[in-house]
Amino acid sequence: MNDQIIQTLTDLRSYANNKGYEISIAYHEEDSYLMRFANSAISLNTNEHLINIEITAYQGKKRASYQLITDLSKTNEIKEAVDTTAELVTHAQPLNYQPTVPELKETFVDESGFDADLSKISNEERLAYFNRAAENLETDKIRLSGIFSNGTNIVAHINTRSEHYQFFKTSDAQVTVVLSHEEKKWEALAEQSAQKKTDLDSSQVHYDLSFLLDQYHKENAIQISLGNYDIIFGPAATAEMITMMNWIGFNGGLMKRGYSFLDEGKVGQKIFSDKYNLIDDPDKKQTYPFKRDLTGIARTPYPIFEEGIFQGFLWSQDDADEFDAKPTGHTVPHKSLYLAPGGQNVKSLQELVNIPRKVDIIYIPFLHYMNIVNPSKGIITASSRFGTLLLKADGSVLTAFNVRLTQSLLDIFGDKVDWLSQTTVPYNTSQSYGSRNPTAVIVPKFIRVNDLEISHSNPSF
Repeated sequence: MNDQIIQTLTDLRSYANNKGYEISIAYHEEDSYLMRFANSAISLNTNEHLINIEITAYQGKKRASYQLITDLSKTNEIKEAVDTTAELVTHAQPLNYQPTVPELKETFVDESGFDADLSKISNEERLAYFNRAAENLETDKIRLSGIFSNGTNIVAHINTRSEHYQFFKTSDAQVTVVLSHEEKKWEALAEQSAQKKTDLDSSQVHYDLSFLLDQYHKENAIQISLGNYDIIFGPAATAEMITMMNWIGFNGGLMKRGYSFLDEGKVGQKIFSDKYNLIDDPDKKQTYPFKRDLTGIARTPYPIFEEGIFQGFLWSQDDADEFDAKPTGHTVPHKSLYLAPGGQNVKSLQELVNIPRKVDIIYIPFLHYMNIVNPSKGIITASSRFGTLLLKADGSVLTAFNVRLTQSLLDIFGDKVDWLSQTTVPYNTSQSYGSRNPTAVIVPKFIRVNDLEISHSNPSF
């Protein structure tokens, strides 16, 4: 733990108390590295170190916030920001509810998710990873691109209600490797998420890319006919759909604002397949978890759906204040979502294509440009991209152009679910915009859903 961070926060708290302010101080520090590849060469290699401090002042039902990017040595600048925030709150419009200023009961420090070896991985190691992942796969026509992103994330906070503080430190890495054909325009992609350095396995990425390239070299891609198909989703597609439920599913505040396909009458009701068990599980280190939420509530595995039955909404403190609900320990930058595995013993794409089948099946590993069509009905739309395959009933495998899926999550994860694989993997859903917030969802490697409609089929890549 960085003692200078805690000393700075403690000094700022004392300064605010001496001035008679009611404030909270949130500290975020990131050390980020990015190596980007394009046209089989390094196109960008950069890093940045940022410290962001957000000060929130309270006065009755009034609240105001002020952020600054700064340095720990600039104590006078930060104190001026405290004064500015305290002035701002006097002019703020009162809220229609009383916001809670949490009183931390104890100090909590968690560095269990930090791996120094991953945080300090060198440029030479990043380059070697990519070289191993693409070894003997590039040609004059097939070019390499992708990213290797890694870093360290620190979140800490304190307020004037108590002398206690919370401190969290994690390390993370996200790797995407793409091989694309310059003339045929197809793209083969493999990804990896890492919480510690030993999670990185370039040989697995190489294996996945090699298998996909074998499929693309067999025959020209085909346009899939419109209609209903059994579909097998890869982990990226599944993780992105579950992430979408953060917005239009089990978020209590968004539900109250009319932006959910669930309502309070659905609690205790069967919503999805009985094979569907979704948990917010901060014990899963690969999700970069928060063991406490930012109000001090201890976080333990929290069931959201058990055998398809909806267990209840997740409430942040502020939404709970506004809508007179009980907070559930979800005042966090991200959740630790874990979709429990099923019983299908299939560990790899090669094993998947070798499973006997009676009908044609579409394999969709990725869903691209996902958007919401109707939140109250859970309808989303997205197109496939990277590695879509048509698994024919006769045992053959054809590469396919992209297709569009416009469906309700209620159908995708409902009674049409055939099976989930026994093997689970973490899929990194971190965004590259805004403050660093390493996030991953753990999902079965494959999920089969029967009788879903393909609403559009592209004639090319």
